[in-house]
Amino acid sequence: MVSEVDPSGLNSHPWEVRVLRNMTTLTFLNFSLILLPAYLIGSIPFGLLIGKLQGIDIRQHGSGNIGATNVWRTLGPKWGLPTFLLDVAKGAIAVWLGREIAFHRVPHPVPYEILAYAEAFSGLACILGHSFPVWLRFKGGKGVATSLGVILGIMPLLATCVVFGTWALVFGFFRYVSLASIVAAITLPLTLLILMLNNLMESRVTFAFGCAAALLVIRRHRENIQRLVAGTENRFGRKAKPNPADHSEKASGDSQSSTPA
Repeated sequence: MVSEVDPSGLNSHPWEVRVLRNMTTLTFLNFSLILLPAYLIGSIPFGLLIGKLQGIDIRQHGSGNIGATNVWRTLGPKWGLPTFLLDVAKGAIAVWLGREIAFHRVPHPVPYEILAYAEAFSGLACILGHSFPVWLRFKGGKGVATSLGVILGIMPLLATCVVFGTWALVFGFFRYVSLASIVAAITLPLTLLILMLNNLMESRVTFAFGCAAALLVIRRHRENIQRLVAGTENRFGRKAKPNPADHSEKASGDSQSSTPA
């Protein structure tokens, strides 16, 4: 366990030494106390629950995703907006809880980088919980709204404004939620890198989290990327284009059902 350290004193040590010291301070037990609650918070499938309240399984409609975009398209803004806000709240609450746990489990004064580790790991665990919920056999949402909540809880205000502004600009121009989310995800680590290089942000942990979150969001959109390249991705506000594969499967099923046994 590290003795009480003033945050300013950490700057006199090499970054690698500070990382090792911080990792030994925040023990594996403390990490489990941070990661598990954050994952469970993220795994609450608000989209699915709201769909159930309306008498449908949202996984059987639209894109089949439990996220706010599919709920919005299927049930309208009356239920899509609450789903979005609840998913955002998950990320912000998980970050706050992780920070509070670290603050009360580490000897005071708590080094700033300890809190940065707690925020980053709890935020990432929450996004993973949303994307891979254990209750749904690890088939969850894309993690965009939850990532936004985590960003609001972790990132500098300037980075948050740049990322959200980028999303809004791309979405407003192209009307593709997926494209806006992918571009915003790419913008996140680039913005953090610029802030860090200009001494406007000190924590490399926050930058590392930004890279990990961006990669996760982009990976969850890999099918959307394929549809964007093929020109078959659906614009927001328009009815989904018919999927030829679905029609062929349906036709095959009809022909089989009409064939005598």
